[in-house]
Amino acid sequence: MADEQANRESFDIQAGYCSAMQAPITARVSTVLGKSMTRDSETGRRVLDWPGEPVADALVLRLIGGLHALHRRGVPELAPIFTGGVTDPDAVGAILQDVFVAHDAELLPWLDGPPQTNEAGRSAGLMTGILHLAQRYGPRVEILEIGSSAGLNLLIGRYRFDLGGVRMGPTASPVEIKPEWRGPPPPDVPVEIISSRGMDIQPLDLSGSRDAERLQAYCWVENVERQARLEKTIAMVRAEGVDLVQGDAADWVEARLAEPQAEGVMRVLMHSVVWQYLPNATQHRIADAMQAAGTLATAERPLGWVMMEPNRDLHRHEVRVRGWPGDTPMQLVALTHAHGAWVEALEPPYETRPYVMRAY
Repeated sequence: MADEQANRESFDIQAGYCSAMQAPITARVSTVLGKSMTRDSETGRRVLDWPGEPVADALVLRLIGGLHALHRRGVPELAPIFTGGVTDPDAVGAILQDVFVAHDAELLPWLDGPPQTNEAGRSAGLMTGILHLAQRYGPRVEILEIGSSAGLNLLIGRYRFDLGGVRMGPTASPVEIKPEWRGPPPPDVPVEIISSRGMDIQPLDLSGSRDAERLQAYCWVENVERQARLEKTIAMVRAEGVDLVQGDAADWVEARLAEPQAEGVMRVLMHSVVWQYLPNATQHRIADAMQAAGTLATAERPLGWVMMEPNRDLHRHEVRVRGWPGDTPMQLVALTHAHGAWVEALEPPYETRPYVMRAY
C-alpha cells in the first residue's frame, strides 16, 4: 500500500516517462502536480491518499487525462498550460489547484478506472511480433486480443503497414502505420488476418461521443499526429465495426482457446499495455491456459502469443513472442516507443527472460 510520499513520487516517474516520449508539456504538468497537489479538493485528497500502487495503477495518467479533457472542452484556465504559454512551475501549480476546486466533480470520475490509451500505432509492435510467428507457422492468423479498449488494434488487418520497408495490408486503407524503423527489418513474409476478436473489462463504445472523448483525452496534447490518426481510426470503427465484448480476461481466453481451431490458421493471443492491470491470479490463469493449449498445438493448428508491454525502468516497450509447437521460450524480438513512433528490431539470439514491467 502506498502513502502520500509514494503517490507524489509517482508523478516524477511519469514525468520521466513523458520526457522520454517527447511530451514536454505533459511532463511539466506531471512534475508540477507531484509538488503542488493539495488537499483543498476531493480530487487532491483522493490522489494523495491513493491506496493502491500508483505507478501500476497509472494514477497520474488518470488525472492528466481528466485535465486534458477539460482543456478540450474549452476550460479557459487550462489553455495556457496545455498550449505551453505558461511554463513557470509556481504559476502552473496555482492554476491547476484552482481548476481542481472549480471542476472537482468533473475530474473525480477520471480516477475511477485505468486510462484507455487505445493507440493504433501500437499495431506496429504487435505486427512485428506476428511477422516473427508467421515466419515459423505460416501467414493465416486468427487474432484474440485482451484489453482491447475501443478495439483500434483489432483493425490490425485493415491498416497499411510499412515496417522497415516490409509492406502489408490493404493499399486503400485510410490509416498507414509507418514508424521510424531502427535495426534490421522484420521477417518479410505474408500475413493474412482471418479474424480479429477482442475483449475488455470495460470496453469503450465509439458510436457515441463520451467514449471517443476519453480516448482523445488520453492522447497527449503534444501528439498532433496521433490525434489525427485517432480521428481516422475512430471513423473506421464507426464505419466497419469490430468484434469486441465485455468480460474477464482469463475467462475469455480460456473459452476462446477451448473453441475449435481451423486447420492452417494460427491462433494468436495479443495484448499491449494490459498486463500490468491484470491481477496476479488472472495473469497466471492466462499463462497456464496458453501453456496447456500450446502442448496441444500442431503444425496444422499452431498457437502464438504476442505482447507489447512496458519496461518502466528503461522508458520503452518490449515486443515478446512465443509460439507452439516448439520449446523456444518467449523471446524479446523488438523494442518500441509507447505509441509506436519508432520500432527497434533486435538481432538474434533473442533474450528469453520472463517479462517484468518494473522492479518495485
